Amino acid sequence: MAVAAPAPHRAVVEHLVRQAVYARMGKPLPRHASGANPLVVNISARHCHLTQEAVEALFGKGYQLGVHKWLYQEGQFAAKETVTLIGPRSRVISNLRILGPCRTLNQVELSYTDAIALGFDIPLRASGDIKGTPGAMLMGPAGFFEMPDGVIRALRHAHLSPADAEFYGVRHGDSMRLKIGGDCGLTLEKMLCRVDKSFKLEVHIDTDEGNACNLQPDTPVELLK
Repeated sequence: MAVAAPAPHRAVVEHLVRQAVYARMGKPLPRHASGANPLVVNISARHCHLTQEAVEALFGKGYQLGVHKWLYQEGQFAAKETVTLIGPRSRVISNLRILGPCRTLNQVELSYTDAIALGFDIPLRASGDIKGTPGAMLMGPAGFFEMPDGVIRALRHAHLSPADAEFYGVRHGDSMRLKIGGDCGLTLEKMLCRVDKSFKLEVHIDTDEGNACNLQPDTPVELLK
């Protein structure tokens, strides 16, 4: 039985339509719409990345994560499985979503609002930079897993392919700005550039940042050097 190809992301369709309309009108595209790829901005809610060892401690030996929803980046998914995060004040967040596939380190990403509610004092870090960060206890249906470190607020960042990086004139590790329109418009500084040939153009901000600008599917956004 043939498997239907996934529908193009809304931003991809809008990008192609916009280019076609401007071409038909004989007008030059605005710079923010003239790149080969559309800009997608997503709010990254609290979640965790786990090693296979941690997954087995929480769900049982040999357990494999299932796919709940595929994410915008190729091969990345929100897993069916969730865990309970236990904070230092014995306060908990239940149903903390695991993102797959498994990684080589364990990391929990929270907003500052989440951290304050749980009693964590977390640093702002790039993903994977967990040295000296607070640890936590996770609880799953088959047991507990203690993380000695790995609880962070993730630095807002942009995923770019080499072609996207060339278009914006940036390199891996550079910083950019994200200009967000609408009634609660603002500009987010210090947007970390992460460049890899496997990436699709996408910006990740957390729930605090998304709520501050009331980010909606039709909110105008522009990535600036």
